[in-house]
Amino acid sequence: QVQLVESGGGLVQAGGSLRLSCAASGHTFGSSMGWFRQPPGKEREFVARINWGGGRTLYADPVKGRFTVSRDNAKNTVYLQMNSLKPEDTAVYYCAVSWSSSWLSVRDYSYWGQGTQVTVSS
Repeated sequence: QVQLVESGGGLVQAGGSLRLSCAASGHTFGSSMGWFRQPPGKEREFVARINWGGGRTLYADPVKGRFTVSRDNAKNTVYLQMNSLKPEDTAVYYCAVSWSSSWLSVRDYSYWGQGTQVTVSS
């Protein structure tokens, strides 16, 4: 059993920044961690992924150059730094854990956090 708890969401003005955290407990050794988001009325979509060692990251096109995913395995925590936020970034953001070599689909992830709301105003 793996538990993931997201935090750091909130209301921010367009152009601003937020840093999300995902605290993990349980057996996550060797896993990759992903960030997904679900805007109101839409499907959950891939945002970013980071491998266990932290040396390889992947990003969805809409967030490339603006978002940065990182992890601190000693603290069992994954982060998503979000800069230059846009209203279209408004969504519930989820972290998830995967031991799969695939990365895009929600089906590639075994455990999910409860989500944290990010709202970007214009």
